[in-house]
Amino acid sequence: MPETIFSKIIRGEIPCHNVYEDAHVLAFLDIFPISKGHTLIIPKEPAETLDKLSDDASAAIGRVLPRIARAVMAATGATAYNVLQNNGSAAHQAVFHVHFHIIPKFGDEGLGIGWKANKLDNAAGESLAKDIAAKL
Repeated sequence: MPETIFSKIIRGEIPCHNVYEDAHVLAFLDIFPISKGHTLIIPKEPAETLDKLSDDASAAIGRVLPRIARAVMAATGATAYNVLQNNGSAAHQAVFHVHFHIIPKFGDEGLGIGWKANKLDNAAGESLAKDIAAKL
């Protein structure tokens, strides 16, 4: 895995505004926030994308993500938030180390999403669901 800014933050070579840390996870404020309280949650295990992350590291994030979201909401007074996680440059991933964003919403401040939905064909959906399930 290539060296990233998150690798350096994990090792303490670059300072961060730490909000949570345990043996497997580090959470800190984003230095380029799109809203007050914008927080990043990263595994200490190096993995570029979520599908490359171990089950143990994934579970460690899953255990603390809700707790950190509650703390961000309480500290900022936000009543809504987004959790964002991008995988690959085509999906707008900029730092190639798994990370989750908790982005509080305050009116227009926060994450804006344009969502162009399509209709799922029933037969195609049934076939695709079977294909995905078979890969598990």
